[in-house]
Amino acid sequence: MTLDKKQVLIVDDDSDYLFQMKMHVESFGFEVITANSQKEAEQIIENTKPDLAIIDLMMERNDSGFSLCYKMKSKYPDVPIIMATAVASETGLTFGLNTQADKQWIKADLFLEKGLRKDQLLKEINKLLKI
Repeated sequence: MTLDKKQVLIVDDDSDYLFQMKMHVESFGFEVITANSQKEAEQIIENTKPDLAIIDLMMERNDSGFSLCYKMKSKYPDVPIIMATAVASETGLTFGLNTQADKQWIKADLFLEKGLRKDQLLKEINKLLKI
């Protein structure tokens, strides 16, 4: 990793979405590491501390994103995490970080619905990284 580039970990089991996100985030000037499963991401974070992570909610299991988020925050409490999900459009369920109780068990710093515009994604990443 170069000293001036922030590193973003993107985790998603949808290879097309993962590729698209990688291209977007690299175009913003970040170095990107990708993983296509919770297991692969856990192996990466054993030895690598990203500056920010974007994690899919539903991968191997419906709660893979929550589990990975919890493990990342346990190891790296200061790394901001964006939970990217299509769960609302697929199931009608919504998640949020509106109360202290939500923040205690969810551990993500931000929820974003998949299909977010590129400029909005950059704005949210910069806000979390305080750029």
